[in-house]
Formats: sequence, structure tokens, C-alpha cells
Amino acid sequence: MADNFSLRCYCYLDRMQPQYAAFVGTVTQGDLPTEGMAALYVEMAPGNEAFRMVDIAVKSTEAKPGAQLVEREFGMFEVHSHKQSDVLEAGRIVLDRLGLKESDRIKPEIASTQLITNVDPYQAQLLNRFRRGSLLVPGETLLVVEVAPAAYINLAVNEAEKKATIKLLHVSSVGRFGRMWLSGSEAEMVTARDAAIQAMENVEGVKG
Repeated sequence: MADNFSLRCYCYLDRMQPQYAAFVGTVTQGDLPTEGMAALYVEMAPGNEAFRMVDIAVKSTEAKPGAQLVEREFGMFEVHSHKQSDVLEAGRIVLDRLGLKESDRIKPEIASTQLITNVDPYQAQLLNRFRRGSLLVPGETLLVVEVAPAAYINLAVNEAEKKATIKLLHVSSVGRFGRMWLSGSEAEMVTARDAAIQAMENVEGVKG
């Protein structure tokens, strides 16, 4: 592997949660995932390597590609399947071709978290213009979490949905930082925040 290659994110989701899977279905340009599928997100630099890695993953397994995004700096792809073994095998093959181990990935960092209680009606209206998921209702608590590298936000939001009763408003997983907006009661948003942070802390990797 070239000296300048960076495995920015290697992120396995064992079971896509209902709202998360539904949200991904609104933004993906590839094969549509559904609730309960396993998924793998891989982010790398230089970004053009994503084309080759997707080709390897889908030719070698039954996993289906949902996303393949290449920006100026980073590339990212996602594959998913009803069979966890297909997704795990796709990841194993990609790592093998790269000559890397899962532990060579960059460990995610929480860039920021915000809890905004009793959201004002005007702010709710403004945020609703940019969301792709549920509507933010005035009076709810808004949770905003930002992580780096960006693709790890997919794990953060999926784990938050496992642990808390949430409304998923928006997820952005491309660029330097990944962001998620969730809403609900204050207590549930605290639980969701803690679950997201714990998920990031549990990922082993190298310092970015």
C-alpha cells in the first residue's frame, strides 16, 4: 500500500436500526438497505482508492453496494447484506488487498456534542428545512453530535437508536466531520448521546 494511504474509517454495523435504515434509503444512490441488514462503511485517503475497493468487495461476496463517494480528499463506500457473514467477508477481503488490519484504522474522536432543550418554534422551522428525516417539533430536545473521521457517524447514530427512543432528523457522513441530529425527550437524548460517545470510545484504532 502506498505510504500516503490512510484507512480513515472501518465501521461495521451488525444490524441497521429501523429509522437509520429508512434514512439511508432516502439518500443512497445505490442498492437500498432495509432494517436488520448488516453494513460496512470504509473511508480512505486518497479518495480514488474507493473505486478499486468497491470493485473488490462486490466481486468477491454477495454484499451489495449502497454508496460510493469520492471527494477531493477522501473516498468512502458502503456495502450491506442480510447476511452478516457477507459483509464481514467483504471487509476482510478489502483489508487483505490493502495489506492492513482493522486496527490500522483511525480511531474516531467526538468533535462536539450539543443538547438544546425546549427547541424554539422558529429554530425548529429553520432546521426542518435542511433535514431529510423526521420533523423537529417545538419543545423537543435536539441532540447534535459531530465526529471525525466522518463515516463513523453512521455507527454513532445506529447505536444511539439501539439504546434510546429517538427521532432521527438528519445524518451527514461525508467530508471532514460527520454530524447527526436527533430529537426527543431530554432524558432520551442524554441516553442517545452517551450511547454514541460509548460507541466511538469502543472503536480501536490509531490516532489520526
